[in-house]
Amino acid sequence: MLKDPFLNEPFDPSLMWFIGTFDIYDREQGLGMELAQYDPNKKSDRKKLIINYALNLKYLSYRHKHALIESLKNKLKDEKYNFDKLFEIDENETGSWPRAEWYALDDPRGFLMDIYILAQAVWKEDLQKASLEDPSTW
Repeated sequence: MLKDPFLNEPFDPSLMWFIGTFDIYDREQGLGMELAQYDPNKKSDRKKLIINYALNLKYLSYRHKHALIESLKNKLKDEKYNFDKLFEIDENETGSWPRAEWYALDDPRGFLMDIYILAQAVWKEDLQKASLEDPSTW
């Protein structure tokens, strides 16, 4: 069974692994200022955000990356999946986005589709390595 890289429990390939990298709660002065210069609705900025942050998950193994991409692929196939919900922050939660645009992205599904497409290149070797294995043995 594939384990969470930080906890001794099964790995949950939630899309928040990608989105959570943009949460600046209690990091407004560092990460918040860094991310504030990018507009997630602008294609060129979005690509930088995805490559430099959403896919910069060095603590995940090739198996974790494969599981995440499979989960994302399945959700992208589901026309009823609510990608908007991923970017909602409940007032009872501790979390915040770096810019107002994050609270109402023009195209949340498109943002995640861009993650999927870019991951095919950025994580190419890891995904190929994982594809040679049987995930049921993890």
